Amino acid sequence: MGTADELNSAHDNRSAGLVTMADAARYLGEPLLTSPGQPLRVAVYSRISQGIRSGTFTSGELLPRETELGIALGVSRTVVREALMLLEEDGLIITKRGVGRFVSDSIPHQGLDEFQPLEYLLAEPGADLRVELVEFSLQKVTDFVSDHLELGEDAEFWFRECIATRDGQPVALVQEYVPDDEQLAALNSAVALQLEDAAAEPSTLLQALTTRLGQVFSAGACRIAATVAGPTRAQQLGIKASDPLLVLTQTASLTGIPAYISKCALPPAFGHLAVAQWKPTYPR
Repeated sequence: MGTADELNSAHDNRSAGLVTMADAARYLGEPLLTSPGQPLRVAVYSRISQGIRSGTFTSGELLPRETELGIALGVSRTVVREALMLLEEDGLIITKRGVGRFVSDSIPHQGLDEFQPLEYLLAEPGADLRVELVEFSLQKVTDFVSDHLELGEDAEFWFRECIATRDGQPVALVQEYVPDDEQLAALNSAVALQLEDAAAEPSTLLQALTTRLGQVFSAGACRIAATVAGPTRAQQLGIKASDPLLVLTQTASLTGIPAYISKCALPPAFGHLAVAQWKPTYPR
């Protein structure tokens, strides 16, 4: 395994913008630990990923070559190449042909392992994220809402729709559903009292309620589906009806009873989505 000095020496003749700091070299030179049954490529993926997220490797920096990474980590070039492919798939690095691999300027969030407002998922450092309210209305129950919120056939629910833009470009169409005032008050009177004022905020409803009341909702299931936009969502997001969408459907509860649904449609412009909610033994 190469020492920090050896790795830094290998970097001396490379162009500006490389990761040449001694702490980065020491980080790579630390023993590579693996769990039983964990492939080496996953251990390398995790080591480099953690280095990127911790700031050891900074945005826009050029990573060491495959051979140098292999020497530093004590693994073969094939293992390194497979790990780098996974890192690129997950949006942590980008490849510039003929130049090398760089840390991405925008690092994807680690996922949905904690129940967070969608702004957490949509935001990027330095980007101008805005949420525009489209509709907030009381509606008769539908099969979709009844199935998720366990409402009766004659019940009503609050429907809220908004569009999130990042630097002026639509990146999400967000629809949120909660029970009507009477049913909501029975679950949490503070949420019922704050609902209409929160719905007027330039944010998702969950963000506004969380800001006002704290973490009152507990997370339920999150389902992810691939689909196409269709005419209505295409018009709202400024894309073609045939364009692909990733749709996240998240449920949440108040005092253990289903009380919130969000359906978030993400067009290709959104970028990368990394999900760690299910906490697998390894990412591949």
